Amino acid sequence: MTTIYYTGCSLDGFIATPDHDLTWLTSRDIDEEGPMNYGAFRAGLGACVMGANTWQWVLDHDDEPWGDLPTWVVTHRTSFEPVKSVRFTDAPVEEVHAHMREAADGKDVWVVGGGELVGQFHDAGLLDEVWVQFAPVALGAGHPVLPRHVELRLEDVQRNRDFACTRYTVVR
Repeated sequence: MTTIYYTGCSLDGFIATPDHDLTWLTSRDIDEEGPMNYGAFRAGLGACVMGANTWQWVLDHDDEPWGDLPTWVVTHRTSFEPVKSVRFTDAPVEEVHAHMREAADGKDVWVVGGGELVGQFHDAGLLDEVWVQFAPVALGAGHPVLPRHVELRLEDVQRNRDFACTRYTVVR
């Protein structure tokens, strides 16, 4: 079981605009069967976690949010409607990760984002890999892919149409 941060990113290091928009990312050309594609990545997952802003984006942009993947949304908000397979929590990431590992049953765990949540997983020593698909755009401002110092070792680089796809391991 590996805990992975898999995300898209602008060339200048942002995962979303200041107002949490991802249109710049979802409008790019990508081969859904190509290198480091989302479908193959998701097939290996047993659980995932994300922050409230990421969950809100999913709700706003997906007609059928999420499916059966056991999911934790780390939030203090109480306004979200219940969704099958999604648990809302304000527990520390160590506790959330323990529940995710159990639910994942040996499969990988995905830290969806945002960057601050990923940083908390890193700070707790729970993050193993970072996969970033760099889009050919600079945003100039927004939410950083990683908002703190994280040492990484490059393991793989591939091109998937518009994207430079990278995989790193976290150096401990």
